[in-house]
Amino acid sequence: MYRVVLNLASKARNRSHLVGFRVDAHASALKFVKDLAGAAKVGSLFLTNRLLSTTILTPNSGEFPPDLLKSKTSMTISDRTQGLYQDLVIPVTNFHFEDKGLMVLAGDVFDVPIRKDIVHRVVRWQLAKRRQGTHSTKTVSEVSGTGRKPYPQKGTGRARHGTLRGPQFRGGATKHGPKPRSHAIKLNKKVRRLGLKIALSARAAEGKLLIFDDFEVPTHKTKNIVNWYNQMEGSKKLLLVDGGPINEKLKLATQNLHYVNVLPSIGLNVYSILLHDTLAMSRDAVKCIVDRMHTPINR
Repeated sequence: MYRVVLNLASKARNRSHLVGFRVDAHASALKFVKDLAGAAKVGSLFLTNRLLSTTILTPNSGEFPPDLLKSKTSMTISDRTQGLYQDLVIPVTNFHFEDKGLMVLAGDVFDVPIRKDIVHRVVRWQLAKRRQGTHSTKTVSEVSGTGRKPYPQKGTGRARHGTLRGPQFRGGATKHGPKPRSHAIKLNKKVRRLGLKIALSARAAEGKLLIFDDFEVPTHKTKNIVNWYNQMEGSKKLLLVDGGPINEKLKLATQNLHYVNVLPSIGLNVYSILLHDTLAMSRDAVKCIVDRMHTPINR
């Protein structure tokens, strides 16, 4: 190859007078050959390393970078910073305070940043939407009475009136009074869903979220729930949330207690969570709520 390049360079030098410029063919040829040699050397090294490199890094081999093996962390309530969307590990118990294992709660549902403005908007929406709006007053055309002019326009010395059903008379109409209407205000579904996540995250951050294996009670006696409530520390009002229909025994055992209320997971809402300082949920309820939060919003 070197000889071929030198021959080409010499021919180009002999014919340089025809082209109109002089070419330093010898120097150009040497540079070109050096570049080719360097490229060949790099290629040979790459192929050699490619052939000799037979080690496969696996997570179990011990040679894999540890920072690439870190998965999503799961933290307990005590040693975490709230609002980082981290999965939570909470112990599971029952009415007898027995250890039933652990449960991992989704961080995007139970560990979202607390925003009071979102909670305020959702509570306003709930309270406005639940109003019946059946208030009604009667106008002049709806009040019972005659439409006759009570007395002549002139000659009596009294004020001029055309009807006795006016708002200034006793038993008369009401001006600008309320009529049946809906008090509901518009709130986007994303904001409603975020409000529920914030309420759940707030109870989890306060340590007021209890996870139960189930809500099975031996009998329908109220004393069972009362004994369990008396052993709770720092709880004034409790909300029990089950996954499906409420157990009949549990319903009878709690219906006479104003400080213990029961809801199915489909009825869990922000206002009910805020009314109770302690929230107890069953495993099924947690799964239902997480599935509900992860379901795409219909537009």
